[in-house]
Amino acid sequence: MTRRLYFVAGEPSGDLIGREVMDAIRARTPNLLYRSTGGTFMAECAPSSGLDTRPLAVLGFWEGIKAYRDVVRLADKTADDILTFQPDAVVLIDSWGFTLRVAQRVRARAPDIRLIKLIGPQVWATRPGRAKTLAETIDHLLCLHEFEVPFYEPFDLKTTVIGNPALSRLDKVDGAAFRTRHALADGTPIIAVFPGSRVSEIDRIAPHLMQAAAVLSRRVAGATVFAAPAASVSDRFVDLFADDMGTSFELCEEAERSELMAAARVALACSGTVTTEIAVQGTPLVTGYRTGAVTWALAKYLLMRAEFITLLNVSAGRMIVPERLQHEFNARALANDAELLLTDDAVHDAQVAAQSEALRSMGYGDMPAAEIAAEAILKDLSEMAEATPSD
Repeated sequence: MTRRLYFVAGEPSGDLIGREVMDAIRARTPNLLYRSTGGTFMAECAPSSGLDTRPLAVLGFWEGIKAYRDVVRLADKTADDILTFQPDAVVLIDSWGFTLRVAQRVRARAPDIRLIKLIGPQVWATRPGRAKTLAETIDHLLCLHEFEVPFYEPFDLKTTVIGNPALSRLDKVDGAAFRTRHALADGTPIIAVFPGSRVSEIDRIAPHLMQAAAVLSRRVAGATVFAAPAASVSDRFVDLFADDMGTSFELCEEAERSELMAAARVALACSGTVTTEIAVQGTPLVTGYRTGAVTWALAKYLLMRAEFITLLNVSAGRMIVPERLQHEFNARALANDAELLLTDDAVHDAQVAAQSEALRSMGYGDMPAAEIAAEAILKDLSEMAEATPSD
């Protein structure tokens, strides 16, 4: 009997993880049928429902409210497609609001289909009550971190820790090539700025990071600034900072991002996955975030439970990476945090060592997350087969 798997992802990051997991499953067991709702990555591996999930990639409270109708509409259509395909299991990747609604619809109409959640909600940071909601809806959670497991234990939800998928994609590179390409001497202090991957981040966060870098370059003789916006927002970044390019800073090409991380003495970064990427390259960083007043008020007073927003800090259980939020996210504070990393070898080296330890606790260097996820999913299918009476 040929087993069937259906993968659902609401955003590009989940779409990529879905493809990696499918590839890992196929390498172990080729005789499975697949179908997906997501993006182009999974569509390369499995027939797609053709549903457009791009409206789900939103950020912020008001944006989420505006997208609600799209979430419900897509959840309905995705559930319909799943029921038509009749899979043995559905793998629901990230995108809490969307994938939860898909799971609830499938559970109500076809309770025998096994529901596997790949990447759970950040219950450690906001809304711990989501752990109970998830446990009532799915059969198995593949989570990223050990510190998530205790949130689900009271509800007897089966959990498997797979580690952070992003870590599996990161290789340590040599920053020397970057210095050579840009004719920079070994002793030249490089300040790297990673201003974000969303237009809202370029508008709201990038100016503070760039101003902080400018302050640092004036304080530290010979320092050079390179900015590396994500490719998706590079045009917007260039429009905003065109007058300063080539004088106050240089623009880093997308293909050079990892080399810049490795070559830099310090990085200033918008909070997000990029902070982990920088840490892998052995460079200390300063990070933070600023959002709209309403979104911030809701997050701070109603949602946020974690002491930190940076995964390196959460994993370490203490502030190893300086992070600044909202009104504290300003050029002066960021520059002050980063200056010691530029000028004091002991401070610099201590933060690099702490970041490395946090990465190890997050699973860096272990079996790739996609392979652990693949083995867990195949084990679920095997257990289902054993529990199903043969004809």
